[in-house]
Amino acid sequence: MYPDIDPRTDNVMFSASQLTSFGIGIGIALAILVLVRKNHLMISHAVWWLTVAAASMTFGFYPRLIDRIGNVLGIHYPPTLLIVIGMGLILIKMLTMDLKRSEQERKIRALTQRLAILESEIPPRPDQNAAGNATPLP
Repeated sequence: MYPDIDPRTDNVMFSASQLTSFGIGIGIALAILVLVRKNHLMISHAVWWLTVAAASMTFGFYPRLIDRIGNVLGIHYPPTLLIVIGMGLILIKMLTMDLKRSEQERKIRALTQRLAILESEIPPRPDQNAAGNATPLP
């Protein structure tokens, strides 16, 4: 599970789970960078996901790190710490998304009201009917 040194070649060998975790981190990071570059994702959101990618790569290379953190916190089975931290981060992310959405809804409501006020102040054009649609030209 942890990197071992091959006595024949002195090369560090990583397990499949470590390589998979590191590969997932690299994949997330590359995907986020592409999305930012194509302007599909804002930088403020990209920071969150790049942090997730960095954590995935870190725990992929240093899986004993989670064991040490768990032991310091007094957790008897340290891998559960990853699950608890992951769930906590998901809840925080959901809360921040709800806050952002609420702010956007307030702004949309205010803009809709301002637009309605501005439209009510504009006199109708002579070529418009009562519904506000332009009448066809003969």
